[in-house]
Amino acid sequence: MDRITLRSVALAAVCILIPLVSGAVIGVLTMSGVTDWYTTLNKPWFTPPDYVFGPVWTVLYILMGISLYRVVIQGWENETVKTGIILFAAQLGANLLWSVIFFGLHSPLGSLACIFILLALIVATIITFYRLSKPAAVLLVPYLAWVCIATALNAGVVLLN
Repeated sequence: MDRITLRSVALAAVCILIPLVSGAVIGVLTMSGVTDWYTTLNKPWFTPPDYVFGPVWTVLYILMGISLYRVVIQGWENETVKTGIILFAAQLGANLLWSVIFFGLHSPLGSLACIFILLALIVATIITFYRLSKPAAVLLVPYLAWVCIATALNAGVVLLN
C-alpha cells in the first residue's frame, strides 16, 4: 500500500478543488440566468427538481477530482498522463462554456451543440484515463451519465421553446 504523505494529501486536495472551483465559478456566472430566465422555460417532464442539481454536481465534481488525482500520480513524464490532463481540462472548459451559453446567453440551441462536444471530450477523457487507471475512468462514468441526462433535458428545452 502506498504511504500517505503530506505531498500526496495536498495533491489530492488540489485535484479535487480544481473541479469544485470550476463548479463554483459556473454557479456565480450563471446564477441570474438560473433564477430568472430558466424558470420561464418549458421543460421536459423528466426534469429533476431544482434542489437536485447542486448536490449532484458537487458529488460529480468531487469524483472528477479524485479521478484526476489517480491519473496525476501516474507521473508527469508519462505522455498519456499529459494527454489525459489536457482532455480533462478541455472537458472542464466545455462544461463551463455550456453553462455560459445556456444560462448566460440564453441559447438552448447553442448549448445543445456545445454539450455534444462536451460528451465527446468526456468519453475521450474516460478512454485515456482507463489506460492509466481503471478506477479513474470508472469515477467519471456517473459524470458521463449525468451529462447524457443533461443532453436530453437540453434537447427537450430546444423542442419545447
